[in-house]
Amino acid sequence: MNVLVTGGAGFIGSHLCDRLLARGAQVWCVDNMHLGRRRNIAHLESRPDFHFFELDVLQREALDSLFAKAGFDAVFHMAANSDIAAGVADSRLDLTLNHLTTLTVLEAMRAHGVKRLFFASTSAVFGENDALLGEDAGPLQPISFYGASKLAAEAYVSVFAHTFGVSAVVLRFPNVIGERATHGVIYDFLAKLRKDASRLQVLGDGNQAKPYLYVGDLIDAMLAAWDKSKDPLSVYHAAGIETTTVREIAEIVVAAAGRPDTCIAYTGGDRGWAGDVPRFRYDISRLQSLGWQPRHHSTDAVRFAVERILANGF
Repeated sequence: MNVLVTGGAGFIGSHLCDRLLARGAQVWCVDNMHLGRRRNIAHLESRPDFHFFELDVLQREALDSLFAKAGFDAVFHMAANSDIAAGVADSRLDLTLNHLTTLTVLEAMRAHGVKRLFFASTSAVFGENDALLGEDAGPLQPISFYGASKLAAEAYVSVFAHTFGVSAVVLRFPNVIGERATHGVIYDFLAKLRKDASRLQVLGDGNQAKPYLYVGDLIDAMLAAWDKSKDPLSVYHAAGIETTTVREIAEIVVAAAGRPDTCIAYTGGDRGWAGDVPRFRYDISRLQSLGWQPRHHSTDAVRFAVERILANGF
């Protein structure tokens, strides 16, 4: 199978490339290097079944050329701006990198007869909602440009699935953690400690609580949904079991870094920044019915991710 992975040099995309290659796929990885890192795929570049192109998928002519050359059987569309705070600072960033990239990929798939799509979505499509969120829950009222752009992209995926015969799997990610990350709470805490190990500033009051999922468990979830979904459009939620507070993460990071004397200081407020959802809970039973189960509960996933990040560098 010839597979295109957009955003394949990114945090999650590079782990996906590893697993697809292990399954025997020919993997074509494209990335505009906005958040992608060449080091994430350096171990793959000598393989004859891995092909990397530094390419912005919005460059439609170049994308069409790649589709014609490779003859893709499927697309895993991972390319996006996943830095929510950066999207708040630039309101066109998520429109461009999340929504318009999705539309361009969908148009290229239609033009070249590619019928299978995996789309990486997010819990942020819901906005603030204290309920246990199933895939059909509502209302869908995102409070970040990231969430809004992913919701719009989901709608376009739905139209292409029902109008043009694309078979699409949509998986809404939680907070994903692990080695190769370029931002996020663990990465940010470790970067701050590198600059000043005496004091760790934590945005908010530390009581923000979310289900964290180790990246390896997420890839398992992606492939379970991919292998077992048969409908024109299938939507799933993946998340760790239970939740972990930002305060707990700060304490885990400080301990793992060997800095028990670090002062943890909180800025106050119930969230880290405008557009941040301080807590949410996912119903993952639909994905569990396919046989998937996270290997790490949320707080265990945080400990394991910190260990892996420290072992691999960041």
